[in-house]
Amino acid sequence: MARIEGFRIRNFGTLRDVTLGRLWNEEGTGALTPMTAVIGKNGTGKSTLFDAFGFLADCLKLGVEEACDRRNGFTRIVSQGIDEPIMLDIYYREEFNARPITYEVAIALDMNGRPYVKSERLRQRRKGQGRGWPFSFLILEEGRGIAWKGENVGVNEESGQLSMIEIERLMQEESHETEPVELQDIRKLGITSLGAFKQHPRISAFRQFIEGWYLSYFSPVAARGLPLAGPQKHLSVSGDNIGNVVQFMERDHPERFKRILDDIAARIPGIDKISTEPMPDGRLLLRFNDKGFHDPFSAQQMSDGTLKMFSYLLLLADPNPPPFLCIEEPENGLYHKLLEILAVQFRSHVTEGRKKSQIFITTHQPYFVDALNPDEVWLLDKGDDGFSRISRANQNPIIQGLVTEGLPLGGLWYSDYLEGV
Repeated sequence: MARIEGFRIRNFGTLRDVTLGRLWNEEGTGALTPMTAVIGKNGTGKSTLFDAFGFLADCLKLGVEEACDRRNGFTRIVSQGIDEPIMLDIYYREEFNARPITYEVAIALDMNGRPYVKSERLRQRRKGQGRGWPFSFLILEEGRGIAWKGENVGVNEESGQLSMIEIERLMQEESHETEPVELQDIRKLGITSLGAFKQHPRISAFRQFIEGWYLSYFSPVAARGLPLAGPQKHLSVSGDNIGNVVQFMERDHPERFKRILDDIAARIPGIDKISTEPMPDGRLLLRFNDKGFHDPFSAQQMSDGTLKMFSYLLLLADPNPPPFLCIEEPENGLYHKLLEILAVQFRSHVTEGRKKSQIFITTHQPYFVDALNPDEVWLLDKGDDGFSRISRANQNPIIQGLVTEGLPLGGLWYSDYLEGV
């Protein structure tokens, strides 16, 4: 399963220039772990960091203009006082042993003040190439460029950047390996269109990777609804189709689902058993047997925290989980002793089994951080210029030593030991 090793965000809100993990030109930096948590005070940019992933996913699905409109326009998204494009770089591997691929995109305003895709690029080093500039197999500037077919690696950019004249020359060259590209709509990502064609398998794989991202916007109100009957394979971002997912799991994976319900019930305090009840219209009603009560309660009667915990654990039990799972402040509404259990479940999900997700979390809860390792935790703070800065907890040998001696990382954060890491 594909995994992000690093990403860089520039000119996106308070994130003037923030890098997490390893990029292709920063090989000495450690890659992101399977589970990553970003911590920090209110207003340091955690929600902005979370939204950067959502912004890229929306750009792919809806186009850059609508993605900006959903966030009140480009001028509200771009960093204040900065007259530069929003730039996002992702460094990832399609499989564990695969050569890493870099995706770079720049989004700016055109002469009419509308957002468009200024440039887009996918790069990969050749087999056995450990150093030097990667070879680009997709290059787009102002909606025009070239794409390489099949698995062959593209053009070598010794300077790291091709001019428009060089791109024009490459577009005019006849080759069975290349294809000139001119986008009809410069407000759509090139990977959206090209990723639909079989002759561009690497572009298609990257598009499918982003399409598979899951960004949680769980809502207890939505989760209490009674959607129309009909099984659904995957949990929605708001959790409003819990009943449909339960219906699918009970129909297609009955034994697995029974184990899931028993496991979830054992991890939620006060819950003795979780079961389902068929309704006349074909829907399934979730029933929670609370210890001490004879009659079960329905999901509509359960607390926000119970529904949230159930949704997270059901999400992790997906037979085909998302490759990248992003959750903002999972602690909201949860009893503090559940947080360590949840963190352990997250880690188990990213390390065990054949199909694993990569999990990215923002949090301000020390109890959750107590269950994490220093290499899994990144600290956001504000610089004197008002923009966010980020550092990894394991960069401080004192913190690493204290955790090795048995002190919990969340407790060290609560005591301000992580300040200035």
